[in-house]
Amino acid sequence: MFISKEPGSVRADILSGFTVALALVPEAVAFAFVAGVPPVVGLYGAFMMGLITSIFGGRPGMISGATGAMAVVMVSLVKEGNAMGGAGDHAGLQYLFATLILAGALQIAAGGLRLGKFVRMIPSPVMMGFVNGLAIVIFLSQLGMFQSAGTWLGGAELGVMLGLTAATMAIMVGLPHLTTKVPAALTAILAVSLVTIVAGIDTPTVASFIADRGGDGIEAGLPSFAVPVIPLNFETLAFIFPYAGILAAIGLIESLMTLNLIDELTDSRGDANRECLAQGAANITNGLFGGMGGCAMIGQSIINIKSGGRARLSGIVASVGLLMFILFGARYIEMVPIAALVGVMFMVVIGTFAWNTFRILNKVPVADVAVMGLVTGLTVAFDLAVAVLCGVVVSALVFAWENALRIRARKHVDEQGVKHYEIYGPLFFGSTTLFASKFDVAGDPDEVVVDFAESRIADHSAIEAINKLAERYQAANKRLRLRHLSPDCIKLIRRAEKICDVNVLEDPEYYVAVDNYRRSLTKALGGRDAASIDGENLRELAREGRRLHATDPR
Repeated sequence: MFISKEPGSVRADILSGFTVALALVPEAVAFAFVAGVPPVVGLYGAFMMGLITSIFGGRPGMISGATGAMAVVMVSLVKEGNAMGGAGDHAGLQYLFATLILAGALQIAAGGLRLGKFVRMIPSPVMMGFVNGLAIVIFLSQLGMFQSAGTWLGGAELGVMLGLTAATMAIMVGLPHLTTKVPAALTAILAVSLVTIVAGIDTPTVASFIADRGGDGIEAGLPSFAVPVIPLNFETLAFIFPYAGILAAIGLIESLMTLNLIDELTDSRGDANRECLAQGAANITNGLFGGMGGCAMIGQSIINIKSGGRARLSGIVASVGLLMFILFGARYIEMVPIAALVGVMFMVVIGTFAWNTFRILNKVPVADVAVMGLVTGLTVAFDLAVAVLCGVVVSALVFAWENALRIRARKHVDEQGVKHYEIYGPLFFGSTTLFASKFDVAGDPDEVVVDFAESRIADHSAIEAINKLAERYQAANKRLRLRHLSPDCIKLIRRAEKICDVNVLEDPEYYVAVDNYRRSLTKALGGRDAASIDGENLRELAREGRRLHATDPR
């Protein structure tokens, strides 16, 4: 997807913001119905999420609002909350607001602990699977717009709907070739709306869309402050905490993945930890002012940047514009044909999907293709959090397996009859078995040197592998020495002394015989050969050698 890397302007941000505000209306209303809450709660949620994250978030130009990924989780929360509060009550909504406050606190904690940086660990195949899956989800969500009173449109009504949708898409494709001074999406929405109203074309509008789902329109007043009315006890905490954790995780994953995608599209870089803080603050505000909460919206974010929105102003205009629609412009917005908004979202689908996936299928490892397919499928079938988590886990296991097979050992015997094992490749939990198979304890001479100059001890499993190897040589009355351990490996081994019982030579602790240590020990002993020292002084001399090595690596 090509998106201009040029910086935006105030004019572009304002026009882009109004475009996004129009696109937010049906999305917020639809997700409110999914969650089982009144439409105005979804609209308030989109307004507050968008405003706070636009001002304080870590990614200028990114749009946040009510999202389907979080709405799906809210369904069970609201239903169970209503049951706990009794029939006919709106207790479910109160439990939702309390859950949003707790979820926001968890997101702020994640930002304070600087956990946002871990988004960089998401592999490229997972990112591509996420983008493709989300494009499919956006596409499927728009198909519901072709229904009226629960039944699919047909005949002339369907033909008109498809024609207006195609006209919207055609304007968005053709207008940038004529001029880029006005956003194509906004122009398409206004043009199709004008034609529909002037010609008196009978087609579903925002008003009919809301009415079909049992709503009363989008007109309302300002959101008001109210503390959620729920019992303050352990039972309530036990009920809302799991939902809060899931909502916080889904919100952060989708927001940070969207941030990463927008970074790539605009050739810039956002602040993931700052975005975590802003998302948390926005959800807490939603809980206190009657909104349904949410997170970053990839569709609206792409509409914004494709329309020229780059600065925080575009998001502020979008959220304030949405509030103006609620307060003053409801009857005008309700006249907008659904087909125009569907056409815009279909263009978002086309622009979001990573079409180069098909071009690289035969050029990347089979495991990467499998991960892309897995993440895409899980995003569509379940939700983003499950898809990304599974994708990262599978990618990590594939990486571990491939690196486990890279451990090697070159072997030779020097003129003194000492056998050397030169290890290369990482030694970690996945490669310990292959590492152990490289040694011939029974056939080796009395002195063996294991050289780690081209390897690295990575974890406790690696230490245990060396421990067991040392025990095998000790049981055979043979001498084992470790050489050329990097400083981080030595540090890891020192930490392991408290949890590992390792006998190398006569040292009951971990005696690391490195060439640098030998020179340091020889210097400390006034010229005596460190290799000739053993017995009760060995431990003290090893410590002295380590101290000298730390201060003088030579």
